[in-house]
Amino acid sequence: MGRAKAKKGPKYAVMKKIITRKTIQHHKEEVLNPAKDPQKEKLPRNVPYVPSALFFEYNTALGPPYRVLVDTNIINFSIQNKLDLEKGMMDCLYAKCTPCITDCVMAELEKLGQKYRVALRIAKDPQFDRLPCIHKGTYADDCIVDRVTQHKCYIVATCDRDLKRRIRKIPGVPIMYITQHKYSIERLPEATIGGAPRF
Repeated sequence: MGRAKAKKGPKYAVMKKIITRKTIQHHKEEVLNPAKDPQKEKLPRNVPYVPSALFFEYNTALGPPYRVLVDTNIINFSIQNKLDLEKGMMDCLYAKCTPCITDCVMAELEKLGQKYRVALRIAKDPQFDRLPCIHKGTYADDCIVDRVTQHKCYIVATCDRDLKRRIRKIPGVPIMYITQHKYSIERLPEATIGGAPRF
């Protein structure tokens, strides 16, 4: 005896869903105003602090007498080029300059030994403003970068290519360096307008 065939119902055309104006409006709201996750809202925003002294990249906190943060190699290059640090800085900026030296730079000069004893003697001069360091370690480059990031009232004097590259990433911090046996400055517009050498 054969199997009884199941009756098939009448075939209807599959109707496409009509998108209403209400659906479009709802979709727009979901895209434009997504539901806020309360977990994410509690997280602190990591926004870097921008000092009020900065006007775009122009630093209004800088002005004579300039405080010049000295690196180890600028002292050595000054000796090699027979330059007086304070006089050379004043000739470059046409203003009073106070050379500043951190404990880390002093420690680095002391580590270099007898070969750099003249540089150490110059660094110990009372005309230098001694800045104490409270952080761990004695790596001078990190110390200088941290200090100028927090306090944008310094000009950094260095001939170190890597340090100059790092300082250029910090807005509003001018760099002093030695070129053609004299000091020059970059990123300090008022100095070059006044006639400071720029190469």
